[in-house]
Amino acid sequence: MKSEALFGISILMSFIAFGIVVNVYIWPNVRNLQREAALVPLIVPHVFRFVGLSFLVPGVVGPSLQSSFAVPAAYGDLIAAVLAATAIWALRVRASWTITLVWVFNLWGTADLLFAVYQGEIGVRIDAGTLGAAFYIPTLIVPALLILHILIFRILVKTDRTT
Repeated sequence: MKSEALFGISILMSFIAFGIVVNVYIWPNVRNLQREAALVPLIVPHVFRFVGLSFLVPGVVGPSLQSSFAVPAAYGDLIAAVLAATAIWALRVRASWTITLVWVFNLWGTADLLFAVYQGEIGVRIDAGTLGAAFYIPTLIVPALLILHILIFRILVKTDRTT
């Protein structure tokens, strides 16, 4: 089987697997919580987005991985991680600007992931083999984080409409 097909199947299976995890474990436990309490566990995994910096580490990725993909993906993820950590802190201390920050984090984080997907598939058209050990990021982590972003939007919009 070609590497492009394996790459696509891995991404599809990750969406399916994490969709199951969300439906069985995550959503039933957060959907009825107060907004701030529900947002924290959905944002926590995003603190680990510093892992995207591995796109810049020689030996982790192939030498032919285009910097026009690697640099924005790496630093976009780092910014998302910092925004996530700040949002969690703001949620915990109940800052007056918390929900605005969560919106900023969620919009940035979603746009960053979608831009990386666009760059990887359409813009730069990276070869999955150039990802090296970072292959797990788009095939395992990105689908899970995108699903969490959708849940965060759902909580934000639902709560904003009811208040």
